[in-house]
Amino acid sequence: MATPLSDTPLSPLKTIAVIGLGTMGTGITEVLARAGREVIGIDIGEAQTAKALAALEAATARAVERGRLTEEERAGALARVRTATDLAAAADADLVIEVVPESYEIKHQIFRELDGIVRPETILATGTNALSVTRLAADSARPERVLGLHFFNPAPAMKLVEVVSSVLTAPGAVAAVTDLAIELGKEPVAVGDRPGFVADGLLFGYLNQAAAMYEARYASREDIDAAMRLGCGLPMGPLALLDLIGVDTARTVLEAMYAESRDRLHAPAPVLKQLSEAGLTGRKAGRGFYTYEAPGSGTVVPDALTPAEGAAAAAGREVRSVGVAGSGTMASGIAEVFAKAGYEVVLAARSEEKAQTAKARIGKSLARSVDKGRLTAEAAAQILDRIAPAGSYDAFADVDLAVEAVAEDLEVKRQLFATLDKVCKPGAVLATTTSSLPVVACARATSRPQDVIGMHFFNPAPAMKLVEVVRTVLTADDVHATVREVCSRIRKHAVDCGDRAGFIVNALLFPYLNNAIKMVQEHYASLDEIDAAMRLGGGYPMGPFELLDVVGLDVSLAIEKVLHREFRDPGLAPAPLLEHLVAAGCLGRKTGRGFREYARR
Repeated sequence: MATPLSDTPLSPLKTIAVIGLGTMGTGITEVLARAGREVIGIDIGEAQTAKALAALEAATARAVERGRLTEEERAGALARVRTATDLAAAADADLVIEVVPESYEIKHQIFRELDGIVRPETILATGTNALSVTRLAADSARPERVLGLHFFNPAPAMKLVEVVSSVLTAPGAVAAVTDLAIELGKEPVAVGDRPGFVADGLLFGYLNQAAAMYEARYASREDIDAAMRLGCGLPMGPLALLDLIGVDTARTVLEAMYAESRDRLHAPAPVLKQLSEAGLTGRKAGRGFYTYEAPGSGTVVPDALTPAEGAAAAAGREVRSVGVAGSGTMASGIAEVFAKAGYEVVLAARSEEKAQTAKARIGKSLARSVDKGRLTAEAAAQILDRIAPAGSYDAFADVDLAVEAVAEDLEVKRQLFATLDKVCKPGAVLATTTSSLPVVACARATSRPQDVIGMHFFNPAPAMKLVEVVRTVLTADDVHATVREVCSRIRKHAVDCGDRAGFIVNALLFPYLNNAIKMVQEHYASLDEIDAAMRLGGGYPMGPFELLDVVGLDVSLAIEKVLHREFRDPGLAPAPLLEHLVAAGCLGRKTGRGFREYARR
């Protein structure tokens, strides 16, 4: 019988076998060898082991070129790697990490064979992100020594490692593997056994929703990806990321998540099945959501769905002057954007004082740009001179485009659009910056719904490149064309979408944030663990709880309620923990307390 691990310190994990030398296995091998471990790389064929060694040589050569390794260190790392095609080569390993295909049958077979090969004290780790670690452990003769060790791709670059315990895993095994991860220069996060764990558990639900959005033809693949990159600061759009991960892999992970959660948000979008069964699995196949130069290439090439450059569009209306309604941060930011692009801007609020305060805020913003060397003092003065503050919307009489940026309250917006209908000249384009309310409701408050469109800027408007251009079923073609032309002139990236709750960004972002709250609510992981997992494993600029506290928990709850009301999906119901915090007045940074506490300014 194996020695209990709970009270027995383990010797350092010096010799490690990696089973499966695909992209992930080869990457893990490189990480281990560079950290001074003896590595036995095992795969079923010599062609694959040779390919892995060639990849290792190329990767370490690049590291030398970039100054991250010396030639001596490279030679040492390569000397510490040996390969084999028989599991018996793992006999002397202190730790075995399997990264074979996501199949219980294949993994069970490997674990059963290893039971008869490795020493009693050897730890067995699975690299799965979709299958049950507990089920794999239960089939082993040493379940207390089986755990999950989930690296992220590419393993040499990604800092996160999820250490996954089952109910059977001994604490000593977890401690030994956690220490190893730290020695490898990684940041380990301890998680329990459920499909997707933390990072993929949140990531794949979001990817699935993006695939469903594309399948419904709500927005183009290019616009969905650009919206999430530019609106959320993500390194890749969701559909490009699905192609990188593998459409078939994503479908497997989602099937496992759905089997446990029965949450419709995890039920794989039918397009994932269609692409998988057609062999269009992403980059590795040369085609998935996008088409690539060759199998394995990351270079996207045009295909039948690629938008034609310079395609003829409807002619837009001439826009020389712009009215911005509102006096808050968003209104002043939008006015600054238009003035910088050379437009004459009328900044109108409910009083002359509020309008002057908003203009003063723009002056301070421009002054900061001067201090940072981004603008000359003369240019800043010219920009500010283009902005005329007004205490009445009557000042919009001659503007060609009126943009409202008032409170996110439908009745307030409807009243404003009724006013704009009276004061703006015929042919003026009327735009709302709403992030979640129906644009058509604003349009119906006017006698000219064909002239109304959504222009959803992101905060802070001067810095954020994205504008969601939201057409209603009543919006005229030339109004849409006008706003696209204006976006180009103000140097914003416009993405087209229809008039439904959340548009692109919020419809994908807020269910992800809500699911993160549910993880904490269910005591699956802590705030810090989840934030670290998404920053380090998903490349997110902020963890979900950092972002929620910045956005405001009351704002987040309002958007969640709008999404739930529109799509009627139980999985979109706001997490009770979010509702409790809002009811308690814990709204995030602006109140000094949200999911975390903040020093009062």
